[in-house]
Amino acid sequence: MNMYAVISDIHANLEALGAVLADADMAGADRLVCLGDLVGYGPDPNRCVSLVREAADAVVAGNHDLAAVGRLDISWFNDTARRAIRWTAARLEPDISSYIASLPLERRIGDTLMVHGSPRNPLEEYLLDGYAARSSFGSDDFHLCLVGHSHRPLVFMLAANGEVTMMEPGVDTLLELRDSHRYIVNAGSVGQPRDRNPAAAYCLYDPEGQVIAFRRTAYAVERTQEKMRAAGLPRSLIDRLGDGR
Repeated sequence: MNMYAVISDIHANLEALGAVLADADMAGADRLVCLGDLVGYGPDPNRCVSLVREAADAVVAGNHDLAAVGRLDISWFNDTARRAIRWTAARLEPDISSYIASLPLERRIGDTLMVHGSPRNPLEEYLLDGYAARSSFGSDDFHLCLVGHSHRPLVFMLAANGEVTMMEPGVDTLLELRDSHRYIVNAGSVGQPRDRNPAAAYCLYDPEGQVIAFRRTAYAVERTQEKMRAAGLPRSLIDRLGDGR
């Protein structure tokens, strides 16, 4: 059996990561892939990276990951994100920094492509509409591309006639992949959802059955917020965890 738990945008939220890993295990997942942004924003960067490094079959770098190890210019980040990145960078253990710096921008498992942002800009492009997705479908040859970055579960489908459609999957949505279509699937965010649902988001991918299941799991949000307050992280980052915005 190869059932993949697909996670992204953990953002150093240990409570959310632990809840997702436990839920995925109960659901029968025996593989794990991570689509980047293990760190940034949250209070537990070293422990989150250690857990993912130990458990994951494949991991790609996110923009916050590379920013935290000095490999991405943060001048274009907003002030809140810059403050969190500087806080994170000052606390990363040397071996964790080295691991993050070694992460690739893309990985492939069969005909499945994995990136953080998009196929045409793996690190920084947000895919939020059909226009952007259309360009990404043309930039690489894949049947399925798994992405993160926007912190919102989303599905983009390219039909044989060239039509691109977008779907916002609900909780427990099952997506059956068809040979006649190509797909870009956003798993949502484990550690900082932004779709007005504070529950940690991820998905399960069954490559044999060609089915993706979108899942949400509650976690101890208040515990993460307490840690962030104690660490002196920005108030806006703390508040947004409570309502998933």
